[in-house]
Amino acid sequence: MSRVHDALRRAEQMLDESAESATPAGDSGELIPNEELGTAETGSSVDAFAPTISVPGLMRSGANGLQIDPRTFLARCKTIPFRPVPEAHLINPDQPHEGAAEEFRSLRTRLNHMQSQQNLRLIVCTSPSPAEGKTFTACNLALAQAQLELPVLLADLDLRRPVAHEQFQCDRTPGFSDFVLGERSLEECIRRVEGTNLYILPAGSAVRNPLELLNMRPVRHALDSFRKVFNWVIIDTPPLLFSADANLLATITDGILLVVRIGVTSYDSVVRAMQTLCENNVLGIVANGARAGELYSKYTYYYSRAEKTGDDADGESREDEEVDDSPVPGRPD
Repeated sequence: MSRVHDALRRAEQMLDESAESATPAGDSGELIPNEELGTAETGSSVDAFAPTISVPGLMRSGANGLQIDPRTFLARCKTIPFRPVPEAHLINPDQPHEGAAEEFRSLRTRLNHMQSQQNLRLIVCTSPSPAEGKTFTACNLALAQAQLELPVLLADLDLRRPVAHEQFQCDRTPGFSDFVLGERSLEECIRRVEGTNLYILPAGSAVRNPLELLNMRPVRHALDSFRKVFNWVIIDTPPLLFSADANLLATITDGILLVVRIGVTSYDSVVRAMQTLCENNVLGIVANGARAGELYSKYTYYYSRAEKTGDDADGESREDEEVDDSPVPGRPD
């Protein structure tokens, strides 16, 4: 039996026994540092799930769930340099005219418009099968959103095969699983990417049964609390047709982006993936793997013409000037 199951069972037993004898601090929802676990300092305004009852291996908040003070929480997160691996193909904020950057800004604009019309902050980014680009999409969408003024969280909840931390070359631990199991405080697990408004929550230590961990009550508390701190929480999950993790998270978040790969994902896979979802909250489908030449040539034509017009010393129109609109070699997907 896994340590996740043991912790969950002990927590539920102790919660039942103490339901009628909760302390005043527990009733108010304030967090009490758990000195036995050594995960926070006394008097901190933001803590992990420090329980009013000492439960080995699990930390929780009071009756109102996890309480986070956004004024101090973000400042206490560790900062890491922005140094993505080249093969990750993450968008570069210093090169805003790239075709891929434009596509993710377009996706960002559509999501922000939807957010203005409904309560939309937590979204799951998944795919029907592996190797279709869900992590690529989640990371780049998070970077695009982080270019705006408000903080954005990229949470890697693919506890089976996490790779988001590799894209940014940061440590996998401490991370989400360490936080939920009460081994680390939340601010120890979240990293801020230097020079951006992007925060990363890696998957954390490996667990034997990820689905059991995702079913634990602190997971819901954490996701609900993130709404108060981050403008967007973009969650990377395992593929829909290979585990139930994404289906579970779909029921406690605001929407799903389904990533498919052109020439790889079959129509039958998309249909079966849609059928597995418990709720009809699919925000849209992202098509990954477009031909690089087709994508970049239109942006190259537009920007090259605009730059040439702007550099005209005489201020004359250069509409008739011949412009090289040949496709720009694109990066492999």
